[in-house]
Amino acid sequence: MRSLSELLGPYGMKFLSESLMWHISSQVAELKVAMNVYELSSAAGLPCEIDPALVVALSSQKSENISPEEEYKIACLLMVFVAVSLPTLASNVMSQYSPAIEGHCNNIHCLAKAINQIAAALFTIHKGSIEDRLKEFLAIVQESPFLTMDLLESCFPYVLLRNAYHAVYKQSISANA
Repeated sequence: MRSLSELLGPYGMKFLSESLMWHISSQVAELKVAMNVYELSSAAGLPCEIDPALVVALSSQKSENISPEEEYKIACLLMVFVAVSLPTLASNVMSQYSPAIEGHCNNIHCLAKAINQIAAALFTIHKGSIEDRLKEFLAIVQESPFLTMDLLESCFPYVLLRNAYHAVYKQSISANA
């Protein structure tokens, strides 16, 4: 190293140092675009609230000729579509609980987890509030005249519904106070 520094001289060493720092900072910046906290924790084997693989897959589906605002509206409309389709899913014969398999024949018991994961991924991509969008989703479901409590309970365990509605109620009380 001493021989190299003697060959390069002070200006050469300054140039080498600056170019090395530029290269390091650009690599660090690239790691920050490419990897977020969820990707890093997932890679380390830690559980994540948001599925980084799903976020990457949905991000790659973005259309270049649609504005980010329109993409966000489409994500919100997708959640409305899911909410509107719940009565049809709940009334399906395959959605009835089967004690023999300790679940539902069409795996509708996984629907709550799937909705949460998709909403979290979509609104992570679009920088929206995941909690606010899920509250709106619950409000749409609750106001549906076609979705009775017994149909809803066939899809979602009652404890999940009760806790979700309780959280929405507490939030509305604290917002009004």
